[in-house]
Amino acid sequence: MDDHVPKVLEFMGFVMTAIIAVCAIISAASAYFLGCFNGAVIVSKYILRDDIRTHGSGNAGLTNFYRTFGGPLTFGVILCDVLKAILAILLAVWVFGGSKSEFAVFAKYWAGLWCLLGHMFPCMFHFKGGKGILSGGTIAIMIDWRIALVVWGGFLVLAVVTRYVSLGSCWAGASFPFATWFVYQDTLLLVLSIVIGGLILYMHRGNIHRLLTGTENKFSLHKKV
Repeated sequence: MDDHVPKVLEFMGFVMTAIIAVCAIISAASAYFLGCFNGAVIVSKYILRDDIRTHGSGNAGLTNFYRTFGGPLTFGVILCDVLKAILAILLAVWVFGGSKSEFAVFAKYWAGLWCLLGHMFPCMFHFKGGKGILSGGTIAIMIDWRIALVVWGGFLVLAVVTRYVSLGSCWAGASFPFATWFVYQDTLLLVLSIVIGGLILYMHRGNIHRLLTGTENKFSLHKKV
């Protein structure tokens, strides 16, 4: 009978791996789908009938939307991009067994990554989306308040002092892996955080170039007419 124990354990390990894989696929698909609901595109294209991606920088993000349209509909963009990130994280945590599960933190990072991919490259909007700062900042808050403090703190200080939103955004992307390692010291989470932070920096590559050449636009609370 003892000879069957290793086989039973091996089978149980296979089953557990299969369950984790299924959970990962379900949470990734749902997070990506939620991420595709880009607030700036939805509000501009279907409410204002004027696609934000044909204005300004061409980016489907909060900053470009505010600079182009301004007004109270900006809050609709914020609400959409924040809620989808929250729903993606909560759903993934539930799929992986709840907040008390040993996979809860992994689920947050995993769903956060796919939500950002959906936001940046939405299949329903020809894979042309935003840069992920608002949704990414929401994901940081959902993961851990200490990580959010580093990401948001640096973002706000740099954005307010310099009036370069992109500079604060680059800080958010670059600091995310360091904050993750400081809090969790987990290799898998570090890898996921590097991918997430790297995506944000990649989406801001044009801004980085303009910052280096001194041609980046500064943010203003007053929409240009």
